[in-house]
Amino acid sequence: MNNPANYRIPKSAYLMLPVMALAFYIAFIPHQGYLYPVHVDEWVHLAFSKAMLQSSSATIVDPFFGEFSRPLSSNLEAGFHLFWGVFHQISGVSWPDIFRYFPGIIFIITVLSVYVLAQRQGFGWEAAFFTCLIPTTIGILGPGFLVPVALGLLFMPLALFVAFNFRSWWSYFALFVFTSFLLSIHAPSAICVVIVLIPYILLNLKGNFKHALGITLAVLIPFLAPFPWIFNMLLPTAKSLFTPEPLPTYIDFPHLTRTYGYLPVALCLLGTFLLWIRGSKRNYSLVFGLLALLVMVVAYFTFHYGLHIIYTRGLMYIMLLVSVIAGAGLAEVKSLSLPAGLTTRLKVPSIITQHLGKFLCLVLVGVILALGIPDRQETPYYHMIDEADYQAFVWVRDNVDNDYKKAILDPWKATAFSAVTGKNIYTRIHSYPKTSDEKASEFLDKGCSDTAFLRENNISIIYTRGECQNPDLTEVSENIYLLE
Repeated sequence: MNNPANYRIPKSAYLMLPVMALAFYIAFIPHQGYLYPVHVDEWVHLAFSKAMLQSSSATIVDPFFGEFSRPLSSNLEAGFHLFWGVFHQISGVSWPDIFRYFPGIIFIITVLSVYVLAQRQGFGWEAAFFTCLIPTTIGILGPGFLVPVALGLLFMPLALFVAFNFRSWWSYFALFVFTSFLLSIHAPSAICVVIVLIPYILLNLKGNFKHALGITLAVLIPFLAPFPWIFNMLLPTAKSLFTPEPLPTYIDFPHLTRTYGYLPVALCLLGTFLLWIRGSKRNYSLVFGLLALLVMVVAYFTFHYGLHIIYTRGLMYIMLLVSVIAGAGLAEVKSLSLPAGLTTRLKVPSIITQHLGKFLCLVLVGVILALGIPDRQETPYYHMIDEADYQAFVWVRDNVDNDYKKAILDPWKATAFSAVTGKNIYTRIHSYPKTSDEKASEFLDKGCSDTAFLRENNISIIYTRGECQNPDLTEVSENIYLLE
């Protein structure tokens, strides 16, 4: 047994300080110079988190349109909304600060989890470094946004670490908790984690059946628990698996590969070869886990069958495993040295022979950062509202009473309006314009003059940065009008 007094922190742990700083910076890039949630999904999660806090029952009123109540069982990300709602209440941290800073904090924890997983196999900081390179884009999301898949990412290395290194009842309980939490915040993440664990389970069937059974039960039981609530969804979901659907247009694979980096992908190929020839159940599990996710995604994008949400979000988990395995490749480069006979003939200084691999490793890291960071800084992100919009929404929230329940405004800004004010809206753009969005834009473009349209749709709040010429409206604050 090791004496704690003689325990020394491994030197690689000190390298994690700059790696963690890098992780936070990469995740913070979408929020540089912008104080509010960035992606439309972030605003949606903010709205649902607030609605869940305000609900006093097992159902919540739709935070955008207020026309129907949603049972919690129909909200497949309810755990995510509840988690952040409770955290906001307990901590007192403002919502803008939560959405601005906590993606970076969560990503730091994810990177630390990868380090803990890979350190026992000799490539901890290297795997953590490549994990920092996982990009954030508008299409596939990523660690720079406060969304369920970003929170779910940190449970992949944690689940693998527990499965690889522990064989007690509490380790199976931990896997049970991880899977249950993932199912409550983001079911596709739970499915991806299970897919990656399956190779390790199969490899343990012979020689350690008890361990394989324990992991299987730990990750299977949470899927059975919500069965009564999702029973009615099973048949439609099964049918959709055999119905081809068009590929999402927002994913550009060549651009995504270039953004993540060709060098990390090349080092992943090297790491895959090294893990394979070294053997062991852990190494084979990492390789087969990555292969399983790749087959799943390639099959979808080749044959167009399946649930697109699992496949598109699965790209995050593919890049996470690519990062872990690329760490093994970089660690091998770091260990390179010139043969003694060659150095003698070439009369190479001993310092070069001793540190050749470290020098090459340093060069690779420098090149990867020099290519990767500017690419991430140049990634385009939209902003749904500006400072003036936000302050106007806050004014509505604090000064317009509940007699005025529904608003009309630019459909692009409407999601953020509901998230900030708690008021309902006539329409909003989430992914593509609708007929109602065109009607809203037409109403605003014509100077808000159609009172009959407002009364017909029970609209009593108008927000517009344009002209509003309607004697039936009262301007109560700049750009904010009420229908009496």
